[in-house]
Amino acid sequence: MTAAQADLVRSELDLPEGLSLDTPHVEDGAAIWRIARDSKTLDLNSSYSYLLWCRDFAATSVVARDADGGPVGFITGYVRPERPETLVVWQVAVDHAWRGHGLAATLLDGLVKRVAAIGVRGIETTITPDNTASNRLFTSFAERHEAPLEREVLFHGGLFPDGAHEPEVLYRIGPFGPRGPRADRA
Repeated sequence: MTAAQADLVRSELDLPEGLSLDTPHVEDGAAIWRIARDSKTLDLNSSYSYLLWCRDFAATSVVARDADGGPVGFITGYVRPERPETLVVWQVAVDHAWRGHGLAATLLDGLVKRVAAIGVRGIETTITPDNTASNRLFTSFAERHEAPLEREVLFHGGLFPDGAHEPEVLYRIGPFGPRGPRADRA
């Protein structure tokens, strides 16, 4: 991405100064794993899975970089094979030092705007009832883009083999218009 393109994205998405959005690279896998681990809220996957994610799902994921180019937040996602117009958001995390600046919303807006170009018209994610930050993030995304939002329990807690787990509530947002979320709100 050129400096001019980065400035345009920053102005369109209201990125804080010194930050840029980018597709993740394999070299970002370790930093993304650490951000997930340090979040203390995400189900931590193996470090290997984050490397694979940066290789195989980079086009449907996004990373926020600081002025030095280091990752300070990310969203991992993939296009659902049975519904190629649907982006499944797997994980969202922001480094502790960057929380409270709206970076998660900026990451989500930027990613959805980018994947709209490949035909994505809606997003899905699952959130546990106690994850207030994610509940707010996705609810406000739907409101900001005037997109329908449906919620239903996808996996009840008893399905998880590793002990007590809250239910995973499916958030289905969309469909968006033919060019993705409202451009004047992204």
